[in-house]
Amino acid sequence: MSNPARRAGELRKQIDRANHAYYIADDPEISDAEYDRLFRELQAIEAEHPELALFDSPTRRLGAEPATSLVKHTHRRPMLSLANAFGEEELTAWEERNARLNEDVRKGGYTTEIKIDGAAVSLTYEEGRLTVGATRGNGTVGEAITTNLQTVSDIPLVLRGAKFPALMEIRGEVYLPYKNFEKLNQERIAAGDPPLANPRNAAAGGLRQLDSADVRKRRLRMFAFQAEVIEGKLPFATQHEMLSHLEAWGFQIEPHHEVHADLAAVQKRMPHYEELLEKLPFQADGVVVKVNRRDLQEDLGVVGGREPRWAVARKFAPEVGVTRLLEININVGRTGALNPWAVLEPVELGGVTVSSATLHNGDLIAQKDIRIGDWVEVVRAGEVIPQVIGPLPAKRTGSERVFAMPEKCPACGTPAERPDDEVMTYCPNAACPGRIFEGIVHFASRDAMDIRGLGPERVRQLLDAGLIGDVSDLYHLTVDQLVKLDRFAEQSAEQLVQAIAASKAKPLSSLVFAIGIRHVGKNVAVLLARRFGTMDALESASEEEITEVPGVGPTIAQAVASFFHTLSNDRLIERLTNARLTMSEPRAIQGDGPLAGKSYVLTGILPTLSRAEAGALIEGAGGRVTGSVSKKTDAVVAGEEAGSKLEKAQALGVEVIDEAELLRRVRRQE
Repeated sequence: MSNPARRAGELRKQIDRANHAYYIADDPEISDAEYDRLFRELQAIEAEHPELALFDSPTRRLGAEPATSLVKHTHRRPMLSLANAFGEEELTAWEERNARLNEDVRKGGYTTEIKIDGAAVSLTYEEGRLTVGATRGNGTVGEAITTNLQTVSDIPLVLRGAKFPALMEIRGEVYLPYKNFEKLNQERIAAGDPPLANPRNAAAGGLRQLDSADVRKRRLRMFAFQAEVIEGKLPFATQHEMLSHLEAWGFQIEPHHEVHADLAAVQKRMPHYEELLEKLPFQADGVVVKVNRRDLQEDLGVVGGREPRWAVARKFAPEVGVTRLLEININVGRTGALNPWAVLEPVELGGVTVSSATLHNGDLIAQKDIRIGDWVEVVRAGEVIPQVIGPLPAKRTGSERVFAMPEKCPACGTPAERPDDEVMTYCPNAACPGRIFEGIVHFASRDAMDIRGLGPERVRQLLDAGLIGDVSDLYHLTVDQLVKLDRFAEQSAEQLVQAIAASKAKPLSSLVFAIGIRHVGKNVAVLLARRFGTMDALESASEEEITEVPGVGPTIAQAVASFFHTLSNDRLIERLTNARLTMSEPRAIQGDGPLAGKSYVLTGILPTLSRAEAGALIEGAGGRVTGSVSKKTDAVVAGEEAGSKLEKAQALGVEVIDEAELLRRVRRQE
């Protein structure tokens, strides 16, 4: 074995061990700097010796370039849902129904597994290698998120051992441990974003991010629970053996799973599980009971193509507290979202004293008729952030007050905006005092303008000293001003001024992300910057023109157009321009290709190209990809399961072509 090969093997072992300690054990063994050094060394070896870049190398966990959309994926085997049983009687009735089909069910035994409340995924393995990862979707068609799932350390890129089918789909539940969820929300709150309601939403939303690097930061986990064979045979006869094989292949399995001789044993165990759910380090919403023998599973089959008869979810009632809602306050987030939250009389739930709870948005408050002064039901149900379920109208005295979302921002008085297709109300003023602190912290963050040394404490210090009022003031700070402040030596003052100056060279996409347009994350900012090329072009773009950017929908387009049509934001951009920040970025579209000046719409599932790949081909050939069909559309590229866009094209007489014709046009030389 050559020295590079030997060293690469050593590095992979060290990095895999560090990943396990950091992402799974949550107990880092080496510093970030040491990890980065090892990782870069491995990347360098693999770059110099491509033959050493193994499929399951830790470098594959980085993900890929941000996608412009999520491509549909058809599961080879449907992903089924579970029926619920809410008590002992319903669980007994479930067995009785099955026993009428096959009496052996009563003596075939059962398994129990904690039901993780996360996001269901399907992983396709061919000859032991992960080839496709997808969301559940509607059970038949999901979305391909392979690069995102590659960042989840619990998911093996290559299976261990040799006793596995040639082609199979592994089913699992991706989740976010409470500890990681709390860290994520702390970061969101510090950035002025509303906290996520629960770990399940955080996991599901994380998986659908277009940038897999953002997914990796969430430190998602996964438990595997099922294998569906497409080609080959499964080397086991029971559900319990299946879990053992999944673990042997390299998957994490739910650690509290058990085998029971009969349903009576399952019923006897339920009080233990109900108590256990409150103590778990992850969100769970019940226990899955499964017939253990796989031959009985096959015999029982599926109900209506949706639910397996051989499995049921045993649910428990969540703990609910009753208390008074004293006030409804509004928090102004970084992007201007006006987030209502409840101030409560303290009440104990699950051993935790709760004095505040999320109310999500004004529509929900109105729908539930929640009033200030109401007695309300509050639930945690394993969730970190308590929620108000609803009021108790019978306990009203007549002194309760109906709540209405404010017409003006409570922090700056700017008229609030409520987009037609959204439930949130926003303050459009980027200079709003309620947004300034969070906005500047976000502006300086690593993924935005990356101003080293300008953390939350420094931002607060500069605001309190009156040296800054918005992000444009950062570019006028001097060393002489900073050294007069506490904890600023001349060296640290010089370093901060230099870091601020260096941020001027950041590309337009970084600036678009940094200025805090709602719905515009890092990936969308890149799409906008590359499509329009300059800040002036983006500012003057119409909502319709913004919607035509692949990966940018109507909601985002409305938010972007509204941002630049606000006078205070226009003045902010002018000040940043005068400070000589970079206001341009190379455009993605070239105008001299075979499709120059042509407008295309993509619809349906193409035979070999993903939606993102087809879009990249069109743009690389000088064409444009738009999101809607109009008389100005030159052609619609249609695949299987094409929907309303194909129908509209046919109605308007727009040319419809297939993937093969698209490839011919892209390769045509003129």
